[in-house]
Amino acid sequence: MRTVEAEREARWSATLHAHQRRVTRQRLAVLAAVEQLPHATADDAATAVRAELPHITVQSVYVILADLTGIGLLRRIETPHSPARYETRVNDNHHHAVCTGCGRIEDVDCAVGHAPCLTPEWSPGASRMTIQVAEVLYQGLCDDCRPAAPHHPPTHHE
Repeated sequence: MRTVEAEREARWSATLHAHQRRVTRQRLAVLAAVEQLPHATADDAATAVRAELPHITVQSVYVILADLTGIGLLRRIETPHSPARYETRVNDNHHHAVCTGCGRIEDVDCAVGHAPCLTPEWSPGASRMTIQVAEVLYQGLCDDCRPAAPHHPPTHHE
């Protein structure tokens, strides 16, 4: 019986081959690091990869992250006041909630369940587009940070 890790590595390998990429220890190590550290920064991923491959450079990790994002194995997340982050949860139209106190990021499933989950109201004279994806970023205080905040706004747990 194959382990979950072996199945995941086989899926990653198939996707790499489908995009004319070689399956290398470096690419698999970056994918494994981001899988283990959801919402990892490039530096987080590099530190984790270096535990397995001590001679890999941070620049190599950045190049691999960009390439894996480009072929859809990783998703790059841009949040305010933070370096880019990466995750292996792709192609499922989920969003993110960021705590403005501690910076913690949580996944939030799409309320609508399909992409795009929002339809824009076009400004007069705007050149309209066919929207394929809408990125939603929720910002607020997590349960750990809220008690320390000077004002406790009502919570909306859904």
